[in-house]
This record gives sequence, C-alpha cells and structure tokens, in this order.
Amino acid sequence: MKTISVVTPCFNEEQSIRDAYDAVRDIFKGMPSYQREHIFCDNASTDRTLSILREIAAQDPCVKVIVNTRNFGPLRNSYNGVMASAGDAVLLFLPADLQDPPELLPQFVELWERGYEIVYGIRARREEAWVTRFTRGVYYRLLTNFFSEVDVPPGVGDFQLVDRRVVEAMRHVRDGYPFMRMMTFECGGRSIGIPYTWRARKKGISKNGLTTLFDQGMNGLVSFTTAPVRVALFGGFLLISLSLFYALANLFIGLIFYRQLTEPGIMTIIVALFFLGGFQLFFLGMIGEYVLATYGQVRDKPVLFERERINFPPAPNAARGNWKQ
Repeated sequence: MKTISVVTPCFNEEQSIRDAYDAVRDIFKGMPSYQREHIFCDNASTDRTLSILREIAAQDPCVKVIVNTRNFGPLRNSYNGVMASAGDAVLLFLPADLQDPPELLPQFVELWERGYEIVYGIRARREEAWVTRFTRGVYYRLLTNFFSEVDVPPGVGDFQLVDRRVVEAMRHVRDGYPFMRMMTFECGGRSIGIPYTWRARKKGISKNGLTTLFDQGMNGLVSFTTAPVRVALFGGFLLISLSLFYALANLFIGLIFYRQLTEPGIMTIIVALFFLGGFQLFFLGMIGEYVLATYGQVRDKPVLFERERINFPPAPNAARGNWKQ
C-alpha cells in the first residue's frame, strides 16, 4: 500500500486545525488503497493549537506532529515537514485554513499515478481584494516570466503533490531559506497543473503580515531570478543615456538661444541629484538583499530547531533541525 504524506504548517490555528484534520481524514476514506500520513508542523503556537494536535495524535497514529522551539516562519516550517515525510508522494503544503482545497488531492494522486512527478495547483481565481490580487499577479509574473532561471507557470504556490524522487532531490539543495514552490521545478520532472479557486479564509485571521509577505517575496526574487540586478543594469544604462541627452540639449539651448548657460538650470540639477541619489540607494538595497542571502548561506545554519516530535519512529540521531533528516 502506497503512502501519501500531507504537510500542514500551523501557527495559532486553534479554530481551524481540527477542520483540516477532518478534511484530510475524510478524503482518505474515499481512497482506501492509500495510507495516510498527515504531518502538522507547529511553529511554537501560543494558543490551544498544540493541545488540540496532541489530542488528535493520541487518537490517530497516522497524524504526526513536529513542534518547533520558536516561530521560524511558514517557509522553513513547511520545508522541514516535507523533509520529515516518509510518503511515496508528498503534498508539500495544505494550509490549516483550507484556502487551498484538499478535495483536489484524489485528482492529484491520480495524475501522479499516471507518471507525473510534480502535480501543482494553479490559483486561477482568488477570493481576495483586487489590490492584493493585482500585486500578487505582478510579482509572480516578474518572478516566473522575466529573467527567471527556472520555468514555472504563473499562479503556482506550494500546493503541489510531488514524487518521492523530487523530495529526495530537494533534500540535496542546501538552502537556509527554502522557497519550495520553485525548488520542485528546479529539481525537474514531468509536471502538470490543475487550476482551482483559492478560497477566502473562513476562520481566524492570517498570520502572514505585510512584513512576512515582503520577506518571502524578496527571498523568491533573490533565490530564483536575476531580475533585480538586471533591472539595475538596464535602468542605470537608461539613466546615463537620458542624462547625456539632457546635458547636450541644455548646452545647445543655452548657447544657441540664450548665448549663455543661465541660472534656471539650478532647479533641474537639484531634482536630478535627488532622483539619482534615490535610484542609487534603491538598487544598493537590492544588492544588499543578495549580500544578506549569501551571508545566510555561508553561515550554514540549520533550517530550524525542533522541540519534539509526536508519533514519529525513534531516530538514531537526536539532533533536530538539520537539512538531511
């Protein structure tokens, strides 16, 4: 009997966590030829989330729980759960709030059985404010269509079912801040997408604030695209060209029409200085993002540190929080 692993990261999801468990359990009742492994990765919740997970795990041996020592963010949390999975295929990310529909899992598994190693969901429609939807769309098109080193369809998130071979390939990517949604495509394999509606959250509030989303977005840009550096290069070249053209135009107008270089150009100089200064600072910040990414990689820290594991078999190595679990 083949095992399908489902990874659900959670942080303060006491209102939704039991619904996520029930949804996956009920789906596997309709898939009797597959064994279920549902891994909940708790990011040091401060509400009753962990207590509920302990109750569920005590009653259901198919449920496994990883408890982190602190909040390491959703990306590291999910990745660590995937590395701890033992299934023949792994659903990389099923949110506790069920915004990605778990009912697509049987269809994912069917396509996986046909030989597709990466079955990914495409967020064709989003139940969210148009401003957020537009911003996400611009970001993913920049990430996947321009200067990207990996060919990834737009609208793809971590809601992917991948073969064990892909998971083992991901294990060899030593990245202190893993960006799984593109890492799977970097590893390669036969892939197919299924469009779906990304649903609005029904219970609780999202724990991904603006700062967290910005941090994740910059991580994706720095890790899988050269867009920021290329934009800086092209932008700098364009500004140099415009500056030379503007200087020649002012010289021509001043000498031909006014017979002198007059004082009115002072305002132009001030505006240009502020504009170019801001432009330089912006792209120095972008270069700083790459420096920070390099610094984090050179330090070679574990992805995260765990406090305990529940319903996992005893491991010969007691140290947790490594890339190769």
